[in-house]
Amino acid sequence: MSLDNARYDAAALALRRWSADLVRFAYSYLLNHADAQDAVQDAFVSYMKHAPVFSDPEAEKAWLIRVTANKCKNMLRSGWFKSREPLSEELPADEESREVIRAMGKLPGKYRWPVHLQYYEGYSIAEIAQMLGAREATVGTWLSRGRELLRRELGGTEE
Repeated sequence: MSLDNARYDAAALALRRWSADLVRFAYSYLLNHADAQDAVQDAFVSYMKHAPVFSDPEAEKAWLIRVTANKCKNMLRSGWFKSREPLSEELPADEESREVIRAMGKLPGKYRWPVHLQYYEGYSIAEIAQMLGAREATVGTWLSRGRELLRRELGGTEE
C-alpha cells in the first residue's frame, strides 16, 4: 500500500470515528451546523496534509479537536464570517435540549468549549487543558464560571 493510500485510509477511519463528535463540538462554538461542518472539513484537510501518527485513538481525537478549535477561531476572526447574515437553524425537537443549546450559545467561547468538552465529550480537566493549550487551574475556573452562567441562564437557583 502506498503512503497516499495509507494516509487516505487513516483519514477515512478517523472521519468515521470522530466526525459526529467534531461537528457537535464545532457547533457548540459556531452555533451553525453548516459552519461547523466546514470547520470539521478543514480539520480533516489538515489531517490529510500532515498525516500525523498517533499512539492511540484518543490522542487522534484530541488532536482533531484541537485543530477543529483552531479552525473555528479562524472562522470567527475572518471578515467574511463577521459580515455575513446568520443562517436560521432548526434546533432539536425537545424543549429542554433547545433551552440548553440556546443557553450554551450565550456563553463566551472560553467557557463554552470546556463545558462542552467535559459534559458532552467526557474529557477530564487535564485533557481539556492539553487540548486548549491552557493550565488545568484555568480550565477549572472556566468550567466553574461556565456552569454558573449556565445555571443563571437556565433559571437555576444558587446551591
